[in-house]
Amino acid sequence: MSTVYDFEALQINGKSVALNQFKGKVMLIVNTASACGFTPQFAGLEALHESYGKKGLVVLGFPCNQFGAQDAGDNAEIAEFCQLNYGVSFPMMAKIDVNGEAAHPLYQWLSAEAPGLLGSKSIKWNFTKFLVAKDGTVLKRYAPTDTPESMSDDIEAALAA
Repeated sequence: MSTVYDFEALQINGKSVALNQFKGKVMLIVNTASACGFTPQFAGLEALHESYGKKGLVVLGFPCNQFGAQDAGDNAEIAEFCQLNYGVSFPMMAKIDVNGEAAHPLYQWLSAEAPGLLGSKSIKWNFTKFLVAKDGTVLKRYAPTDTPESMSDDIEAALAA
């Protein structure tokens, strides 16, 4: 697989979505959790979606329960939490694994394309973010501590490219 457009994922409602439907758009792909210290980043992600969505940014949230069991609910509970607490209107996908043998193929690819600190391919924690260019290639990986607001310059540059 050579670009993000080669992958499919399940939406939080269980419907399959081919990521090639986002061709020509900038994507911000994030593994999320509902009970994490970084969970308030949902508000910042929603703000990016509101600010840049009409300009071509797509934010995709992928719930994951691999870090401290911080997203133990089922997909319906996660969707309700995100909507009620943070007004999330960007696409949320079905819960996945991001590490290990059962890791979603998209995350296997993202991790290989943009390794973390010291070349590590594993995802270290919730709210690791990947910025994907309009051509479907990975531009940058962001740590969980990188706030959505801190990515605005990179997003604007990607949208302008």
